[in-house]
Order: sequence, then structure tokens, then C-alpha cells
Amino acid sequence: MWEDTDLQADLTMGNLASALTLQSDEAALIAELRAGSEEAFAWLIARYHQPIFSLLARTIQDRGDAADLTQEVFVKVFRGVGSFHGESSLRTWIYRIALREASNQRRWWARHKQQEVPIEQEMAEGDSLCPVRLKEMLVDPSESPYDVAVHEENRARVEAALAKVPEPFRTTLILRDIEGFVYEEVAEMQGVNLGTVKSRLVRGRACLKALLTAEASVSGLAPAHAGFEMPLGEEAR
Repeated sequence: MWEDTDLQADLTMGNLASALTLQSDEAALIAELRAGSEEAFAWLIARYHQPIFSLLARTIQDRGDAADLTQEVFVKVFRGVGSFHGESSLRTWIYRIALREASNQRRWWARHKQQEVPIEQEMAEGDSLCPVRLKEMLVDPSESPYDVAVHEENRARVEAALAKVPEPFRTTLILRDIEGFVYEEVAEMQGVNLGTVKSRLVRGRACLKALLTAEASVSGLAPAHAGFEMPLGEEAR
């Protein structure tokens, strides 16, 4: 009994020491960033560039725009770090900036959607004197690294289904189940309370499971594939 108590106390002290070390390291990093350290900012980009890009690519579903927005996020981090006073973790603050940029992008797209040229529109005459649709002119025969990576069946299925989950449930799923943020961090980034986060997760997971089950039924996959057993973070990465 006493051995168990001592072990629990040791674990608690170890966790506390780790937390204090992380806070100290983050405080030192923030100080370096505020001082204009190029090395600190380069480390920050190396650490967060891929996660932020993945988040944006999933929330706005356009990889070109996601790449541009990722750069814009780090520009705003660089410009705004002087006013960051540690009200939240640095990671949470960066993700909040990214979500705001994604939201702004979606609003911009909604306003300008009617001005876009439909991809089915016939644009010009080809060599055979037949009309050529815009989508045929934009075809890129090469595969991107991402396209190669998503050949794995389960990942492709989850990504496709995730793209169909409506907002704000999709973003909540991404933050909690893929990025691994705790409920409190998700609530802070989205500006809602914990109850709303949990409600969105329940509805988002139910929607995703229904989409995967329907897709499995249509494609004739084995019953073992129809359910949603593996954690979303493992499927989507």
C-alpha cells in the first residue's frame, strides 16, 4: 500500500517537473522570438509548419490555398509575437491564428464564388477543333507527394469522408482527434464552451462514421471495414 502511494507521488512529481521544464523552455523560446532571433523563428517554422499546413488543408480543402495561408500564419505569428503574453500556450495561440485565417478564407470564397469560372466551362478550341473544358486544360499528369502518400486505402477513405463532414464539426474533429488538442484547448481556439466542443465531437464523429459505413456498403467492403474502429488520428495521418 505504501509502495503504491510512494510510486504515485513520484509520478506526480515527475509530471510536475516535466510541465515546469516545458513552461520554462517555452518562455525562453518566446523571449527569443520577441528579441527577433532568426534561429528561434526558424525552429518555430520547422516545428509547426507541417501541422499547420495539414490543419488548413483539411479545413479549407484546397492545398494551394492552404500553402499560401500557412505562410500568412507565420507572418502574423512573427508580427504578433511581441503582443503575446502567455494567456495560452504558444501552440494554442498559433493554431488559433490558423483557424482565424481559414475562417477568413472560407468567407472570402463564399463572397467571390459566383465570380469564379466554372471548371466545366468551354474555354478554347483544341487541335481537333473541339471545345476544350477548363478542367481538361488544368490537368496535371504528375502526382504530388501527398497524392502518393494517400494511396493507403484507410487513409484515403477517412480523408474523403472527413471532407464531407460539415463545419464546424469537421474542424472540431481535426483539432481533437487528429491534432490531439485537449477539450479546453479546442474550446479556446474556437471561442466556445466545453459543452459545445463535446456536442460537436459527438455529432462530427457520428457523421463521419455514417459516411464511412455508407461508403463501405456501396463499395462492397468487408463488414470489418464498415465500422469506425481505429482512432481517427491513426487513420488520417
